[in-house]
Amino acid sequence: MVARIVVAAPASGHGKTTVTTGLLAALRERGVAVTGHKVGPDFIDPSYHAVATGTPPRNLDPFLQGEHRLVPLLRHGARGADLAVIEGVMGMFDGALGTEGYASTAHVAKLVSAPVVLVVDASAASRSVAALVLGFARYDPDVELAGVILNKLGSQRHEDEIRAALRPTGIPVLGALRRSEDVHAPGRHLGLVPAGEREGEARRLSPRLAEWVRGGVDLDAVVRVARSAAPLGGPLWNPADEVGAVASGPRPVVAAAAGEAFTFRYTETAELLSAAGADVVELDPIRDSALPEGCAGLYFGGGFPEMHVADLSGNTALRSAVGAAIARGMPVVAECAGLLYLCRELDGLPMVGALDATARMTRGGALGYRRATAPADSVLAARGVAVTGHEFHRTVVEPAHGETAAWEWDDRADGFATPTLHASYLHVHWAGHPALARRFATAVHSG
Repeated sequence: MVARIVVAAPASGHGKTTVTTGLLAALRERGVAVTGHKVGPDFIDPSYHAVATGTPPRNLDPFLQGEHRLVPLLRHGARGADLAVIEGVMGMFDGALGTEGYASTAHVAKLVSAPVVLVVDASAASRSVAALVLGFARYDPDVELAGVILNKLGSQRHEDEIRAALRPTGIPVLGALRRSEDVHAPGRHLGLVPAGEREGEARRLSPRLAEWVRGGVDLDAVVRVARSAAPLGGPLWNPADEVGAVASGPRPVVAAAAGEAFTFRYTETAELLSAAGADVVELDPIRDSALPEGCAGLYFGGGFPEMHVADLSGNTALRSAVGAAIARGMPVVAECAGLLYLCRELDGLPMVGALDATARMTRGGALGYRRATAPADSVLAARGVAVTGHEFHRTVVEPAHGETAAWEWDDRADGFATPTLHASYLHVHWAGHPALARRFATAVHSG
């Protein structure tokens, strides 16, 4: 049994992340062992969940992971917990474009048989909120809308008016929250500023969110709703079953980029590499001056290197060490931020120089799910391997690809690939494609 709820909203901007993080923090303060999960590919919102719960961030995404893996991944991520809170993405029925809601919050709620709590920004309406909520309740009868949390209320009179309008619908109000400037997380060009870039502030924000939620949400009712979810059957996701033992003997070290510039890494990536016999050690490209002892592989995930370009460039010792290791043939995988870091320069400042390319910020960018194929063998994928991934950035790399690209999709070649290197804009969730983890771990063991 996994007690669970999904926190959804009519659209982005209604306060899903703020309310979810506050719920997580408030429940934890009560002594409830709680875990946070995010619908979709987003790395940023789960970073706030992790601060509130003290547990690793988790994602649930049928496009990236496969529908059949969502329940096992949820059960794995919620092991030992009393309750799981799953934050939705965008509006409740918004999914991959052209798919009638595939990978939407509603889709995931149905896959994991979880009741939904709808967070509604009521700042610009009163009785009309009831019509909105009723529409969401009736749009898909297979989605269980168990209650609503009213957000950004202006006064008691405002709240009373909406409660009266909702009463005939039979949809319970589980919470009513006032506007508050004390519970706001700063935003930036790709969403909120990740908690890893403002760790001290994020930790101070969490108890304020808990207090805010305690003051306006019926936590007992939320727990009852979560416990009403049907039992989940089937196995837990097990990384060892996905990759198997790659090799026996000493465990090589994979240095995984971390710190303020590299805040994006799916938790299951490290779990898969560990199950494949490697020790994952975090490496901060801003502050660390050398690779960890025994380093045999490099993994550079996502983040915002463009916001820390001077500090990254100024760490010449580590840039040189990374460049030399790659030149020696050390296996390396780089996604998005990692791609930028391996270029000759970013916004005019020197980077590692392992790729004969430059990178810069732009006004535009790219956002969306991708279905990609490996055009040739590389350290990460064999030729012809197909993956699902996600692209999300406001930078450009010139040239966009090397003689051998890392991936191809929609008649576009992206990134750079060799027998020991794979660098691309595409984020791939390795839980959905465990063969990638196994192939990279095999290269690390062989090196």
